[in-house]
Amino acid sequence: MQRVFEALSSTVRRKILALLSDGNELTAGAIADEFAISKPAVSQHLSVLENAGLVERDKRGQYVHYRLVEANLANTLNGYLQEVCPVSRGIRKNRQRKGD
Repeated sequence: MQRVFEALSSTVRRKILALLSDGNELTAGAIADEFAISKPAVSQHLSVLENAGLVERDKRGQYVHYRLVEANLANTLNGYLQEVCPVSRGIRKNRQRKGD
């Protein structure tokens, strides 16, 4: 449980979870494109989320795809909070406008 709280303590990681909500599955590059930080920094954030059991990855050829671990209680609670959180609504609207 400590790893989950540490993972959720970062705004960037919470935004990554918002991007992956609603069953979205995104490549590491697509996730990195949403942030004004380096790709290695995003990769580190994804590793923290994976180690906490909040996301899982699937390597397909040269791309790594990330998705939420649906059975995780923290993700269930996060999904609920995303419905009432103004920040995550904006993130999801931006993604929809981009056609992703």
